[in-house]
Amino acid sequence: MGKIHYSKQPENSTKSCKARGSDLRVHFKNTHETAQAIKHMPLKRAIRFLENVKEKKEIVPFRKFNHRVGRKAQTKAWGHTQGRWPKKSAEFLLQLLRLVIF
Repeated sequence: MGKIHYSKQPENSTKSCKARGSDLRVHFKNTHETAQAIKHMPLKRAIRFLENVKEKKEIVPFRKFNHRVGRKAQTKAWGHTQGRWPKKSAEFLLQLLRLVIF
């Protein structure tokens, strides 16, 4: 196993946190879109968003990997037409965010 490092250093390290997962048993494309949705959110808002995704109260917009993704009305809030509720990806990202808190 090679050296593990983060792909990018944060601009302001006092206001940011880092978490990393490897060899996760989730779909890459779903996890990528979910991570992009929470990218610039505050930590509490990101946790609330992921919990709402699991309950299908909020949706993850699919921007890049949107081939054969159905159109949903909830994506109007994001300014897009296609989206999903990737439950398993939301659970894994939620675990990563909770590790950052402790």
